[in-house]
Amino acid sequence: MATGDFVLRPFETLPAEPDWVALKELVPAATATARTTAEHGSRDVVVTTALPSAWHALHRTDGQVLLALQTVGGSGDASRDLATALLRALETEPGTAIETLGLPTPGPRLQDVLDLSVPFEVTVRDSFEYWLDPALERTAQIDQALEDADSGILRTARIGGVDAAYWTRMGAKEYLRWAQPLGEQQVLDGLARLHGARASAFDGGRFLGYFRSSGIVVPVWELARGSEPEDTELALAQFAPRFFEALADESPLDANARRARAGLVARQVTLR
Repeated sequence: MATGDFVLRPFETLPAEPDWVALKELVPAATATARTTAEHGSRDVVVTTALPSAWHALHRTDGQVLLALQTVGGSGDASRDLATALLRALETEPGTAIETLGLPTPGPRLQDVLDLSVPFEVTVRDSFEYWLDPALERTAQIDQALEDADSGILRTARIGGVDAAYWTRMGAKEYLRWAQPLGEQQVLDGLARLHGARASAFDGGRFLGYFRSSGIVVPVWELARGSEPEDTELALAQFAPRFFEALADESPLDANARRARAGLVARQVTLR
């Protein structure tokens, strides 16, 4: 693959593709499980939303390797960029951070480096405490830096019962963002069917629209003021069958759905 080639869905075929996208774009602090293939040492990897100073990866002194998704720069293929950072971290001495990456040359992608049979299990965090190397002494400076980093974390929770749905509180409002693994046209048609029939809302949730990131669609709902994750989980469990039925419907869109679809497309935002 040429260095400048753009890959629309860089995380396609990885376990839990929508969660990869959510951790890259939506979730402030979270970790997930991964492991390299036997060819690359069968090493456990902690995939994280972010690392200090926007580092790409960190090989801690205790041997743990952390790979960050929320980084700056790179080529047109996020999967290849991340694989490059991961392989460099594995090759460095413990205690080394991959602070800069440059423009990666053609090489393996995450799909080549990771064992795809290992589940991508997400843990949402309320602190970046997991950054800290247990072998290093805690100092007042470290504690202050951690406190500063934690102050920017928006309260976020992963909703159970469905895949890749995340509740978050922003100021005085709460939102649900639900990343979808299906093709963009199929998801848009499903949303349009519901919105055209005035059925895109659920108890306590008002459908706002969607954005696109890493080639997948992420619908967004504004929730009733003060909604907590458990409230949203119950309401989403009741709404999900109707949503999945609309996604599976392959019949032509009626006039209301076509108008709704045009409106959704006009308002969509592409993050990257």
